[in-house]
Amino acid sequence: MKKNYFKKLLLLFLLISTYSFGQTNLYENPEFVSIAKTHKTIGILPFKTSIKLRPKQMKDITPEALQELEKKEGVSVQNGMYSWFLKRKKRGDLVVDIQDPNRTAALLLKNNIMNNNIYEYTMEEIAKILGVDSVISGTFETDKPMSEGASVALGVLFGFWGSTNTAVINISIHNASDGVLLWNYNKKVRGSIGSSTDDLINTLMRKTSRRLAYTKNEM
Repeated sequence: MKKNYFKKLLLLFLLISTYSFGQTNLYENPEFVSIAKTHKTIGILPFKTSIKLRPKQMKDITPEALQELEKKEGVSVQNGMYSWFLKRKKRGDLVVDIQDPNRTAALLLKNNIMNNNIYEYTMEEIAKILGVDSVISGTFETDKPMSEGASVALGVLFGFWGSTNTAVINISIHNASDGVLLWNYNKKVRGSIGSSTDDLINTLMRKTSRRLAYTKNEM
């Protein structure tokens, strides 16, 4: 019994330690704290995702299939961000509400805003459609996906389970009324392909959340 416990503990430790971090860039608008006090609800967009496969791997997947995988990966990052904020909200550490991604998707669809044209709109326009006070958006670049569905699909094709992957994530928060950039976080990480998107978001946001104006320690 104890042997199994220590095995699980070691596995958890290895999972947590799979991430090695590169350079971090964090920008915070000097007015973010005061502006955040007027905010009640924030929305999160699907992240614009790019999966950089090798030329040999590209031969085994159609451009349409890759595009669909990138779309799913972007939604997975969006859901990971939502889960992170929701946990802080339940703990009482967050002073704003987070719009459910399903509602976000429905409102965007009603306005004919799709994955391929969403960045043709300004953040003010998006925020007005969603009915939120600020919008979280971002980009995610990786050579191997982290969401379960995408990683399994590519694992079947290329058999690269167990290897590490490089990911670059850029997260931005824009004010709804004027589109001003309030917060930007850029990070390069390396992690196990077995690590989930939630693991990635939790690891990224753990330290930087102390500098996020929506948390109680910043208000």
